[in-house]
This record gives sequence, C-alpha cells and structure tokens, in this order.
Amino acid sequence: MKKIAVSLSVAMLVLFSLLASQVMADEHGDGAKVRVLHASPDAPAVDVYVNGDLTLEEVPFKTDSGYLDVPAGTHDVEVFAAGTEYAAGEGVLQADLEVEAGKAYTVAAANLLESIEFVVAEDSMEVTEGQAKIRVGHLSPDAPAVDVGIIGGDALFSGAEFKAVTDYAEVAPDSYDLEIRLPDGTQVLPLEGTELAADTVYSVFAVNTVDSLEVIALVDYEAAGSPDGMPTTGLGTPQQSQSIWLLIGGALFLVAASGLVWRKRFQE
Repeated sequence: MKKIAVSLSVAMLVLFSLLASQVMADEHGDGAKVRVLHASPDAPAVDVYVNGDLTLEEVPFKTDSGYLDVPAGTHDVEVFAAGTEYAAGEGVLQADLEVEAGKAYTVAAANLLESIEFVVAEDSMEVTEGQAKIRVGHLSPDAPAVDVGIIGGDALFSGAEFKAVTDYAEVAPDSYDLEIRLPDGTQVLPLEGTELAADTVYSVFAVNTVDSLEVIALVDYEAAGSPDGMPTTGLGTPQQSQSIWLLIGGALFLVAASGLVWRKRFQE
C-alpha cells in the first residue's frame, strides 16, 4: 500500500479547496452532504472515485470521510483497492448515487469483500431542542439480528438485521449504559457510559465480524452552541465525523508525522 508524504503547502491547498467548496454550497443552497464509511472488515484500504474523479484516497476500514458537499443529482461512485489504476466500470463496487438538495447521506461500503455492496442511509439534520437523537446501523456481515437497549432493561431498537439502519429515536441527553444483545437477552457488546449530548444527532454503526464486533459512533448533526465531541461508549473515543476544523488540525498533524492524507476534490 503506497504511502503519501505531503508538504504543508499541499495540505493547505486541500483544506482551502474544501473550505471553498463548503462556502459555495452554503451560498447556493443547491447541494447535498455525503459521507463515506469503510465498513467492509476484510477489504483493504480503498480509493473512491466520484464521476471519474479521485475523491477519497486510501480510506482504511472503520474510517469515515466526514461530510462532503456535493451538487444535487445523480453521481457515479466507484470503489477501487487503494493504488489501483482507475478504469471506468472496473471498480470492486459501483453505484449511481442520487442525492437531493438540502439532504445528507451516509454511504457505507459494507459486507465481506467478495460480496461488498453499498448501504445508503439518509441522515437527519434536525432534533427537538434540548433532546438527543440516535439510531443504529447493523453493518456486521455475519452477526445475527440484534437489539440495542439499556443493560438489563428495555430495548431502544429491536431486531436490527444486517444492512438495516434503524429509524432515529429521541432521548433525553444523559449518560446511558447500553448494550448490543441478541433477542434472547444474551449480551454481545457492552456500551457502558454512552454520553448523548443535547441538540445532537448520532449514528452508531456496528461493524466488523461477530467475533470482533465493535461500534463506530458518528455525529450527524450538532446544533449551534451544543457541546462538541462524540459519545463515549466505554470502548474509547469512537471515530469522529470530521468538521472542517478537525480536518485542519488533522492535516497539520499528518504533515508533521509524514503520514497518509486523503485527497478530496469535487467538481462544481
């Protein structure tokens, strides 16, 4: 797998392009927001092409792109193993993704590599003032149907099967001792101390194989002035949905570490 060392000037150019894209989308109000999640446990890092353009580079398993601004309409999305030369229609995964202006979407590359597929969910960008909102996505390809609920208590979500993304549930902001369990009550994964902040919308995705089940918690929406940060699940800090400022800080860190960078480009 290739390593890309980036200079400060290249990193800042990427960031300024992202800022410009975001500003233009905000000004015109005709765009959608899309984030990509790599949820295929045995797939290598991937490159994602949108309408033939390299948009996300070397995305590893369990990583999300953060929300990207794209024009409304239909877009050809193809996924290749990282470093593979692009050839239209030759990706391991291809789909025509239709997005509507003013809406947000999560596009997950899910299932095992031999059966990899897109799971697309529309994300919520609103929540009742003073409340939190949460949903669960089942992206573990060999796990049975599961419930998610309070440890030893009622289920918030019942019978979620592979590829299902539940409806959102509004709850009071608080710390919850949650668990993923089988319908018979057998615990699969404890999620003690899950903190849900007011005026914030979350998606929690169960990923990996059943013997290594884990969660990725993402923020779908955060009202102005609401607390920053992801829900703590007792498994450490989950992968964060990246805001523009996190991208700036992350890019500067990557420059200092000479690590990997994602190159994000969209055609207006």
